[in-house]
This record gives sequence, structure tokens and C-alpha cells, in this order.
Amino acid sequence: MVFWNKDLLFCEINPTCYAISMQKEILKRHLQDFRAKKNFARTLSQDILPNLVASRVSGLIKRGPGIDPVLQENKAVNIDLAAQHIHKIVIHPGEEFSFWKLVGKITKRKGYLDGRVIMGDKIEAGMGGGLCNLANTIHWVIVHSPMEITEFHTHSDALAPDEGPRQPFSNGTSISYNNIDYRFKNPTDQPVQLLVWCANENLYVELRSQKEFPYSYELVEEDHHFKKEGEKFYRNSKIYRETMDRQTNKILEKELILDNHSEVMFDYELIPKELIRES
Repeated sequence: MVFWNKDLLFCEINPTCYAISMQKEILKRHLQDFRAKKNFARTLSQDILPNLVASRVSGLIKRGPGIDPVLQENKAVNIDLAAQHIHKIVIHPGEEFSFWKLVGKITKRKGYLDGRVIMGDKIEAGMGGGLCNLANTIHWVIVHSPMEITEFHTHSDALAPDEGPRQPFSNGTSISYNNIDYRFKNPTDQPVQLLVWCANENLYVELRSQKEFPYSYELVEEDHHFKKEGEKFYRNSKIYRETMDRQTNKILEKELILDNHSEVMFDYELIPKELIRES
């Protein structure tokens, strides 16, 4: 006779139950999108829009203590494969960008490899791991534009020690096919275009438009520190977005967009001691 903990969710009983639960969520998302009759962006154009709205360069390979170099190389492969499905996508006025509608399901047959994924509170090897970095870099560009974010899920941005100056949103965007998506809508009166490509161990993302928008945007991080809670450390900070008039550089709005509380998932010995707050 087999017994199981009645307090467990169905998806937590065993791997088969987890797979069934995931398929249920995938089907549920397909039905939701069908019923909502959303107008998703599908058009790829070789004609590059002339105005650069925002851009971001992100390193594909992290190197350091406790970082698996093989999973890092695999992550770079995964990001490159997915980026090819997004590169040069045009989001017309009223259309919505969906990461998974463009990238599709991640499979070994398509060339995807095991990379770093977060399972619960652990970093493990998993198919297509590392694509959160791609979604996060896209997200960084989008928050520097007038695009309307319609779906965003956070995960720890403390997966590895910071390299160089602190960059907010370093690893904060979670995605999982297809029920955990990253989406934004174009509420403006002109089309925008995403360019996404990999070269020289870097990921490049640009958002372009037909003409310049009247506002510019900046991210500001305040009260950045680490704090121990029980046996675990967490990174804490507040991320604000400032909206500025492009002509005068006057700040028109300062909006809190993330109250960050991320579990540290790297060696605690690598946390800068000067950033640890006792109380």
C-alpha cells in the first residue's frame, strides 16, 4: 500500500503528477488566450525602424566560484536559439508581445540544452535553462519605454555575485512555458521593433520606433542591502522608474516598480560585508 502526505499539492506528489499539472496549466493558458481574442505581435520585418528608444548589452557567460561553466555555455546556446524567433519583431499599435507565442515550446529536438533553472529554492540543471536572462534583458529595455507591461513574474535577482557596478533587474524576470510568460502591449500611435541577437558572448537588445517619443526613462535603485532572515540571506532594495521630459530633462514622475526581496542563491561568503544589515 502506498501512502502520501495529504498536505502535498497534487503537483508535489511525484514527477508524473508535476508533468500532468504543467500540461493542465499550458492548456489553460491556450484557452485563456483564445477566449480573450488578444492581438499578438507576429510580424518580423527586415526593415529596421530608425529611432533607437533604448538598448541593453548583457553578458551571456558568468564565470566565478560555484558557477558551472558547462551550464553557462548551454545557457548561451539556449538564448541564441530563442533570440532568433524574436529578432526584428514589430509590435504595432494595440498589439501585444508574448515571449512564448514567438519562441514556442522548448525541446531537445530544437537544439535546446540543459542550463540553470530555479526549482523551488535551488538552482538545478533543466532544459532551456537561462532563458530568464533573455526575458530580463528585454524587460530592462521595455521599462525604458512607454510600453505597457501586461505580464511580469519575478524570481531571485541574487543568483550570482554582482560583477562591477550594481545593475537593477540583473536576473529578476521569471518565465516558464507557457503559463508564466513575459508580455507587454504597445499603447502608442506608432509601431515599435525589438532587435535581439547574440555575438561575442554578449546578448544585445534594442527597442526601436519610427519617431522619437516625448519622454525618457531611468531606473533608480535605493536602499540596496543584504539581510539574514532565519538561516537565509536576502537581497533587498527598492527600484524606481523616473519619467523625464525629453526636452527639459525635468522629472515628471517617480514610480516604485519593484520592492525587491530576493533570496541569495550564491555562496554567502561572497556577499559584500559592507552591504549586510544586521537589523
